[in-house]
Amino acid sequence: MKKIRQVAIAIAQVHSRQHQRYYVYKRILDITVALILIIIFLPFWILVPLVVWVDSGRPIFFKHKRVGKYGEEFYLFKFRSMVKGADELLHKRDKELLAKFKANDWKIENDPRITRVGKSLRRLTIDEFPQLFNVLKGEMSVVGPRAYVAKELIEQTKRYPTTRKYLPYILSIKPGITGVWQVNGRNDIPFTQRSAMDAAYAKRHHIVEDILILLKTPKAMISRW
Repeated sequence: MKKIRQVAIAIAQVHSRQHQRYYVYKRILDITVALILIIIFLPFWILVPLVVWVDSGRPIFFKHKRVGKYGEEFYLFKFRSMVKGADELLHKRDKELLAKFKANDWKIENDPRITRVGKSLRRLTIDEFPQLFNVLKGEMSVVGPRAYVAKELIEQTKRYPTTRKYLPYILSIKPGITGVWQVNGRNDIPFTQRSAMDAAYAKRHHIVEDILILLKTPKAMISRW
């Protein structure tokens, strides 16, 4: 991963010089959209924590280490949609579930760890609202590649060696709350295809594409209901 990070930094430096205006516009878009959505969905910041607390107690929020720009890890925030200790349950206490998780490209259909309320939050992507604060902090963008887990990248690139070439491009920019992967199938897209889509997006640098992805996202969210 060290060599991949170095290549990612080199790519980012070249792109920042070639597409300087794009990155300025993208940051303005990030801050503007994040603030607007935080204000528009203000009732959810009150209602969702209450519903989560009534359904399964505290904690209300869930934080998870993800890989950001240059391969640097950060804590991604979500409304908790799983049972308490879900990560430990998967990686330390349920080997059968872990094997199923890895075999299915690091996701589980009908994951038994998801709470009743969590199922609804996930269908509408409401659980991801707290990531708007990751955007304001500059750790994420509203549009970008998937925010991958470090182990996922390591194991998946070993399993699919041809995807290794995509990583420097994916890690050359900030991960996004939404992206080409979300508006074109979300978790139904396998890692081999998703990583290629993320890398291709990272090379394009079109603010109009970011806006179009944002406009398509609500439909992608509702279609899962």
